[in-house]
Amino acid sequence: MTQPLHSRPPRVLDRGEKVQLTDPKGRMHTFVLAPGEHFHTNKGLISHDDIIGRTEGIIVSNSGGIDFQVFRPRYEDFVLSMPRGAAVVYPKDSGLIVTLGDIFPGATVVEAGVGSGALSMALLRAVGPEGSVHSFELREEFATIATGNIADFFDGEPDNWSVTVGDLAETLPQTFGPGSVDRVVLDMLTPWNTLDAVSEALTPGGIVIAYVATVPQLSRFVEALRASGKFAEPESMEAMVRGWHVDGLAVRPDHRMIAHTGFLIMARRMADGISPLEKKKRPQGATAAAEDVAAWTEPEVTEAAIGTRTAHGKKLRRVMRDAGSRLRDAAEGSGETPTTDVTDSPTGTSTGPKEDR
Repeated sequence: MTQPLHSRPPRVLDRGEKVQLTDPKGRMHTFVLAPGEHFHTNKGLISHDDIIGRTEGIIVSNSGGIDFQVFRPRYEDFVLSMPRGAAVVYPKDSGLIVTLGDIFPGATVVEAGVGSGALSMALLRAVGPEGSVHSFELREEFATIATGNIADFFDGEPDNWSVTVGDLAETLPQTFGPGSVDRVVLDMLTPWNTLDAVSEALTPGGIVIAYVATVPQLSRFVEALRASGKFAEPESMEAMVRGWHVDGLAVRPDHRMIAHTGFLIMARRMADGISPLEKKKRPQGATAAAEDVAAWTEPEVTEAAIGTRTAHGKKLRRVMRDAGSRLRDAAEGSGETPTTDVTDSPTGTSTGPKEDR
């Protein structure tokens, strides 16, 4: 009998791992496995020892006889349940960034606005161990939260990820030489202010991607790309996801959907000294009035102005404690002490324990 060319034993669930249990009504429960512990539901207990050492896709029953499916959380599950100091880039948008932004294995990617680390995780998985992701973040507390979440997701801080606390426009030229970056992803309030530094760092053919929340931000960034003369005609889009209810012949769209979360703008870097082709346009009927242009471009762009919700004060301190807790708890159980450092040096990197996932 012919043996399969590639085979490997299934990876078993171990202590310190997150698992996701789903009950017959579709409700999900996520917790970290620890020997001797129990997960409490409103209708009984589930022993962690009944799960540790077994594979995903099993069924376990609690003390009340209720069955639960057991799986590891997906990327989406982890992102939507992890501690958050800032709003995250939703998986539907990070999927487009990775795919349409052509984030490839081995790429050198710069990210500005690390937030809570959700997009960083998607970028790191896309570039693989041969690539690298360097994140820039203005707020040190957000860098700390992202560091903890990323360490939890990868069971230790990835060797190919680093974070710098500082302004991208100032620190990017000190960190990367001209033409040494393949992709730049901007998740920030005023991405148009960084275009000089971004265009210098990007290699010819490289891609800049901006994720913005409002129409004025979309317009200002697109016009700034065109005015720079260094990028091909930008593409703009948004993604809306609508699920469907399917039960026999009862097939219809869900009543709720994930609609607008943000706009994506992508543009490719032209070669030095080469001007992009001008897009042919229909002549406009009239030139915009000065007061209309001022109303569109002059107001200060702030988180409050665009409706962004950010954790502050007591909640932010709690999120900073929670981020990375799974890794710390696992290390304490094994007698090790994890280290997480966030650098404010343009050339420094954050380091920490690295374990095989």
